[in-house]
Amino acid sequence: MRPDDLVQLRPDGLYCPPADLYIDPSGPVARAWLTHAHADHARAGSTRYFAQRDALAILQHRLGADAAITPLAYGEVTEVDGVRVSLHPAGHILGSAQVRVEYRGEVWVVTGDYKRDDDPTCAAFEVVPCDVLITEATFALPVYRWRPPQEVVDEVLAWWQHCAALGRNAVLCCYALGKAQRVLAGLLGRADRPVLLHGAMEPLVAAYRAAGVALAETAPVKERARGEKLAGELILAPPSAAGSTWMRRFGDCEVGFASGWMQVRGDRRRKAYDRGFVLSDHADWPGLLRTVAETGARRVIATHGFSDPLARYAREALGLDAEVLSAGYAGEEAE
Repeated sequence: MRPDDLVQLRPDGLYCPPADLYIDPSGPVARAWLTHAHADHARAGSTRYFAQRDALAILQHRLGADAAITPLAYGEVTEVDGVRVSLHPAGHILGSAQVRVEYRGEVWVVTGDYKRDDDPTCAAFEVVPCDVLITEATFALPVYRWRPPQEVVDEVLAWWQHCAALGRNAVLCCYALGKAQRVLAGLLGRADRPVLLHGAMEPLVAAYRAAGVALAETAPVKERARGEKLAGELILAPPSAAGSTWMRRFGDCEVGFASGWMQVRGDRRRKAYDRGFVLSDHADWPGLLRTVAETGARRVIATHGFSDPLARYAREALGLDAEVLSAGYAGEEAE
C-alpha cells in the first residue's frame, strides 16, 4: 500500500488516517469498525465499536455484554472529520458488512468476508461502486466454484436419512456462526425430528432466531441423558469436536464436514471425514471476479487466502492496478 492511501495497513490492522478509525483491528484501538462477528475480525479490548445492528447480540456474546457498540443500519452514513463511513451488506453471515469510506471524492470499500450466493439467514451482498476495492480472496482459485446451496443441503438431508436407516447418527461438523444456521435454514420444514446442537452453537442459533431468522427445530445435546442410546440423529458440532471425547456419546456414527475446503478431495482425506459437503460462506472464484468487475474499481487489493492469484489475474487479464495485502485474517479456517 502507499503512504497517501485513504486506508493503510498499520500494526493493528487497516487504518483510515483522516478519520482515525480502524477496520477489523487486530488489537485494542479507540474506534473499531467491524465487518462481522467472526473471531479473526472482531476482537475484544477496543474503546468503541461500530457494527451493523443485526450483529449486535452476537458481538455482545463474543466481546462481552459491556462492550461499547454503536449499532448502525445498512447504508447509514456516519461523518468522522470529513470522512463519510457507511456499512453495506456483505452476504457472509448475519450482520456482516462491507465498509465504505469516502473522502474528498475518493471511495474505498473494504469487503471483509462476503459471498454472492443466496442465503436466507442474512442480507444479500450489495455491489458498492468504488475507486479502490480491498477484497478477501479466501477461495481465489478457479477450482473453487460453488453449486447451488440448496443442492448441498439436499445432500446433507439424504446423508442423514441414510445414516438413520442404518441406525447410525450423523455428526455434521460446521462453523458455529453462520454455517450451522445456514444448514438449519435449509432444513426448515424438512426435518422429521429436532437437530441436536453442540453447546457452542446454542447461543448463536438463539441469536439468529431472536433476529427473526427462521430455522429448523433444534435441541441441545446436553438435554439428552448421558449414556442414553442415540440413533438416527443429526448432530451439528464445531470442527474442534471431531475426534474429542465428546463424540463418544454418539456411538456408531458417521462424521461429515461442511466447508468450501471440501471442494478438493485431498482436503477431506487429510481431515479424515466420512463425508464432505461443499458449502461456503465466502465468494467462489467466479463470485470474486464478478465483484471486482461490478464495483468498477480501478485498483484492487486482495487480502487473505489465495490473494496472489487474484491480484495477478486482475493485473494481467483485467488490466487493473492490483496488489496483495497481508492483513492477518484467517478466512474460513477461523470460523
